Amino acid sequence: MALATTVALPVVRGPVALAKSLAAIDLLSGGRLVVGVGPGSSPGDYTAVGVPFEERWKRLDEAVKALRVLWRGEGPPFRGEFYSTEGLTLEPYPAQRPGPPIWIGSWGSEAGLWRVARLGDGWLASAYNTTPEAFAAARGALAERLRTAGKDPSGFPNAVATMFFYVTEERAASERIIREVLSPTLNRPEEELRERLLVGPAEECAEKLAAYRAAGAHRILLWPVEDELRQLATFGERVAPLVGG
Repeated sequence: MALATTVALPVVRGPVALAKSLAAIDLLSGGRLVVGVGPGSSPGDYTAVGVPFEERWKRLDEAVKALRVLWRGEGPPFRGEFYSTEGLTLEPYPAQRPGPPIWIGSWGSEAGLWRVARLGDGWLASAYNTTPEAFAAARGALAERLRTAGKDPSGFPNAVATMFFYVTEERAASERIIREVLSPTLNRPEEELRERLLVGPAEECAEKLAAYRAAGAHRILLWPVEDELRQLATFGERVAPLVGG
């Protein structure tokens, strides 16, 4: 089983501390880590660490480069406007050499897709911020940018993260999850989340997953909302067979 972060915030946590933590996870897991990173969308997170929110994108670009240099452990240091690895040695190094793959989180904006193409080893989309149709369009746009960056789109992995789910045949239960849990937490309209997330009967959940498969999604990263172990078992028994695994 692969391990993944969805998503880590190197600007908020600091690239050096995050590089150390992720290197340890990769080493302890035998090299099974996929690192998902993004800037985050909460100004409060940046206020808490004293970093201007408007600097998040520039800092993320530098942080990704710093992570790779720290994991590589050889060659010239990274020197940027915000971060520098000069004089730093991170040991032990991650099991994967020269480091774990870094997937860039993007909701599909023009700037975000260029960032994925320039810096990423993969793309993380967000289930509650997209639809299969929007994902397919963004994937097509990303392919063009990958070619411009000298990368092969056919070998570039993707995943749809933050796919919250709760499988139930009881409509009242699914409405409660949307109304009382997900909408307040994600600050999204109930109708939008009802359409996008896997909350409801098994067949409806399978149909949504099939649409993402048809749109070119490689992986869906599931997130049970409540009763986690039972929900994972229910998904495996009732939903997965309907989408062929």
